Amino acid sequence: MEPLNTFLLVVLFIVAIAVLVTVLKTLFTVRTYTAGVVERFGKFNRIVRPGLHVLVPYAERVFVVDLQVKQAQFSVETKTHDNVFVQIPVSVQYQVLDDKIYDAFYKLSAPQKQIESFVFNSILGHVPKLSLDETFEQQSGISINVKTELDTIMSGFGYNILTALVTDIVPDVKVKAAMNDINAAQRAQVAARARGEADKILKVKQAEAEAESKALQGKGIAAERQAIIDGLRASIEHFRESVPGSTSEDVMALVLLTQYFDTLRDIGTRSGSNTIFLPNSPGAANDFMTQILAGLRGNSGLSSHS
Repeated sequence: MEPLNTFLLVVLFIVAIAVLVTVLKTLFTVRTYTAGVVERFGKFNRIVRPGLHVLVPYAERVFVVDLQVKQAQFSVETKTHDNVFVQIPVSVQYQVLDDKIYDAFYKLSAPQKQIESFVFNSILGHVPKLSLDETFEQQSGISINVKTELDTIMSGFGYNILTALVTDIVPDVKVKAAMNDINAAQRAQVAARARGEADKILKVKQAEAEAESKALQGKGIAAERQAIIDGLRASIEHFRESVPGSTSEDVMALVLLTQYFDTLRDIGTRSGSNTIFLPNSPGAANDFMTQILAGLRGNSGLSSHS
């Protein structure tokens, strides 16, 4: 009896393991934002959604398809129309279309490699037609073209292209250095032109200020002379009223003689004046006045003769 019992226990143990394996192969779950592709004997049978599902034991198997957004990054090297080699990094975000899970699972074995090939094809079809400056200016346009072409092609394989961004345009190091030198030279020219305009404006303003200063100085001198003339006129009238019988020539001679001596005093008191020789005889003052009157009469005669 003991060998029989042992045999039965072994059989029960094997049956229990078989049942457990069958249950494990029968029940399975699909996570959120994924889908399951069920094949029966290697042939597509159905697509299952998130939740708990049952398979036909030993006949069916399930494959999980990720429906989340994925990102792939590529770097394309190409040449512009003006023969400048550039590196163009491209970032592509793509996702399996919910209604085309069958196409996404069966039509492409390596979708990221296919996307990379189409990105290269699109970039190489556009950038060589543009100059380097146009490539920088049309960076967003290149992104739109890449996305449009990718979306048209990849939708047939069950993929939706959300974005295809050209994140940068990197020219050769030597070209980049040359562009920086050109930019620096252009900025230096602009700065020099601005400084020249500023100097020109400053000189014009200085000339205007000098002209205005000279005009004001001329007005001051004219006013000063007018004041002197008015003062002399008042002095002559006052003198003639105070000294009866005096003539205009006497008054003018006295005024001129007074100014003459005032001038000599100013010259003597001013620093750096040269030596002046003057006669020191008692009649020197009378001689000065006689000479001044003679000069005044001579000037008056010339004026009347002319």
